[in-house]
Amino acid sequence: MNPAVNRADVGEVHAEFYAAFEAGDYDRMAAVWADGAHAAGVSCVHPGWTMLRGREEVLRSWALIMANTTYIQFVLTDVETDVYGDHAVVTCKENVLTADEDTEAGFLAGGSIVATNVFVRVEGEWRLLLHHGSPVLNVADTEEE
Repeated sequence: MNPAVNRADVGEVHAEFYAAFEAGDYDRMAAVWADGAHAAGVSCVHPGWTMLRGREEVLRSWALIMANTTYIQFVLTDVETDVYGDHAVVTCKENVLTADEDTEAGFLAGGSIVATNVFVRVEGEWRLLLHHGSPVLNVADTEEE
């Protein structure tokens, strides 16, 4: 199969993962993740969390996060996609903008996360197998060290 086509197909599923999160749509999020024979291999590390393993545990975490997220928007930068047969790795920087209803009206916060997303091709469809996000320290914080 054409490597450029594979990268484009992976890119579409990668974009859908973030779109589902921004929309707070559990069904869309669940559709992105691998299931069936790959369900036990699904894993996720949210920034600051411990490793979650298994599709059920990972999707439960997304349901909790989305239920408690008023607003979130991602601007992805430094996106790199590599395809290795039936597996693909996408690395990127998530530039995140969030809002919280419980604080001052219109309060927004931002931050950066570096993410690795691993996909597996199942019956011709790319599905997310692993998401790992790590926060990027504020530049001012790193200069103080």
